[in-house]
Amino acid sequence: MPPITVRRADYASALDRTALVDLLGAYAIDPMGGGAPLADEVRASLCERLAQVPLAISFIAWLEGEAVGLVNCFQGFSTFKARPLLNVHDLVVLPAHRARGVGQALLAAAQKHAQERGCCKLTLEVLSGNARALRSYERFGFAPYVLDPREGQALLMQKWL
Repeated sequence: MPPITVRRADYASALDRTALVDLLGAYAIDPMGGGAPLADEVRASLCERLAQVPLAISFIAWLEGEAVGLVNCFQGFSTFKARPLLNVHDLVVLPAHRARGVGQALLAAAQKHAQERGCCKLTLEVLSGNARALRSYERFGFAPYVLDPREGQALLMQKWL
């Protein structure tokens, strides 16, 4: 198999903008991404808006000139460690390229960036029914967030505004 190349996305580059929006669009229509296409306004403004978020970073995986995967991350802060953390917000691998190391390469790029920034951990959210992603994340070293096993694991919640 040809090598996977992962590089930081340039939100101002037409090539990277197209790749990022197309990859995220593929994720959005997947059942694990909600099953609905991105709104035209989102497709048109996403990269410009990401560029305005100082602690946003994206990496795109390329295979023989084709964009095959994407990870979007945002730096946060751990008050318990008084250090930054990096949240993996979106991780996309096109279906035809799954189980080939693309996701692991994207996570490695995110981890390297986090270590360079002095982050204490990586975080992410995943649907409990997404067995393929769960296996990939566990293979990379992720585990459920538990402070005290008697109290259970952390749950992700949301409230739309």
